[in-house]
Amino acid sequence: MTDIATILVADDDQAIRTVLRQALARAGYDVKVTGTAAGLWRWIEEGVGDVVVTDVVMPDENGLDMLPRIHARRPDLPVVVMSAQNTLATAVKATERGAYEYLPKPFDINELTRVVDSAIERVRSQRPVHRQDVQGTEELPMIGRSPVMQEVYRTMARVVPTDLTVMILGESGTGKELVARALHDLGPRKTGPFVALNMAAIPRELIESELFGHEKGAFTGASARSIGKFEQAQGGTLFLDEIGDMPIDAQTRLLRVLQEGEYTSVGGQRTKKTDVRIISATNKDLRKLIESGRFREDLFYRLNVVPLRLPPLRMRADDVPELARHFLEQAHRQGLPRRSLDAGAVTWLRQYPWPGNVRELENLMRRLAALTRDDIITASVLELEMREGSEPLAVMQATPGQGLSESVEHHLARYFATFGNDLPPDGLYDRVLQEVERPLLVMALAATRGNQIRAAKLLGLNRNTLRKKLSDLNVNAANLKHVR
Repeated sequence: MTDIATILVADDDQAIRTVLRQALARAGYDVKVTGTAAGLWRWIEEGVGDVVVTDVVMPDENGLDMLPRIHARRPDLPVVVMSAQNTLATAVKATERGAYEYLPKPFDINELTRVVDSAIERVRSQRPVHRQDVQGTEELPMIGRSPVMQEVYRTMARVVPTDLTVMILGESGTGKELVARALHDLGPRKTGPFVALNMAAIPRELIESELFGHEKGAFTGASARSIGKFEQAQGGTLFLDEIGDMPIDAQTRLLRVLQEGEYTSVGGQRTKKTDVRIISATNKDLRKLIESGRFREDLFYRLNVVPLRLPPLRMRADDVPELARHFLEQAHRQGLPRRSLDAGAVTWLRQYPWPGNVRELENLMRRLAALTRDDIITASVLELEMREGSEPLAVMQATPGQGLSESVEHHLARYFATFGNDLPPDGLYDRVLQEVERPLLVMALAATRGNQIRAAKLLGLNRNTLRKKLSDLNVNAANLKHVR
């Protein structure tokens, strides 16, 4: 360095100020520290400092609230924001208000040094610091303060103000649609529509019609014109879930739309311009699908501009209690009895592997809110519920000549008898219905070769109702196309 840069550090914790002073001084910087926002502002007004490192919570003013004033007074002064309030809201607000970088506490001191080095380089190369207008301060629909979620928040904060195409990667049940909605609701297209389409839930022959719409008479059954998801999402966001299940021919049309920004409806002649932000999601390894010829490589690169990987719940055990309490409170707001967790239940929840991720935890909390007798949920209640929920009732065997109702009655009589004078575990009604519902849906789909429209008609269900039931029961219709 030809000139020694000055770093302004503001934090109300003296121990943290000492650590940061020593670390930045070792890196070759002149360091000034203060415990108040007023002290920091005095230096800024005097033109002192090349980079600001400030905490959010200060005794006299919120550090985030200072950002617009700092940028108004000294537009080229980079501000690095630190915070122990490790939420998506903090990360997004810091980015919206023009922070150069956001670092959730605790952080690696070497990472702070790298960020400061980068900020100094930008100042000296006279590259403008990215700024955004101040947005609202509403709470955001993301829960979790674990280190792996902090990385998710930081990536989201960077892409929220942009129109970049995002691909959300993660196991089933990790909350991919929730992230997509947050990116939409916080971004520049928030006043436009958010339209979601699950590729795995649409019959192959109808995907292009769902995406682009169709004209009357375009195919058998097209009795009227229908607008597609691209047209519905105009000016907003189109979320393509389970993109790995998209047929290769529909991939070709989607790629053309992304390249050219226009499309025609099925059976139509008029070209339509599209103005949507694309967010996609998958729980599959698309690179393996590319190798096997089931996914277009050029489409992958069009969709994978910003990859955002969601961690499985087992990798964020510290977030589980907070999530569980949130779901119990949500259930209470929806009319179910109020329940709470004791210390043993919290420990059990942290240690459970959660193969179904956040969706499994949510379903468990709702089930317990509805079915448990006591207001306090204990570890023994959780163990019993998970054991009973995962182990099916004894296999039902029909006697020749018996109807279904008689078979069920005999089966239940044997089941109750196995408990002697005791009662079976609570929640029997739902368990029995699940025993019948899943094989009924599987058989209906197998009989219709995976055609969900025909299966819904066979069952007498609305197609959306069938899709939801398949999702809740984790039934993959695609696997039943060739089963009879």
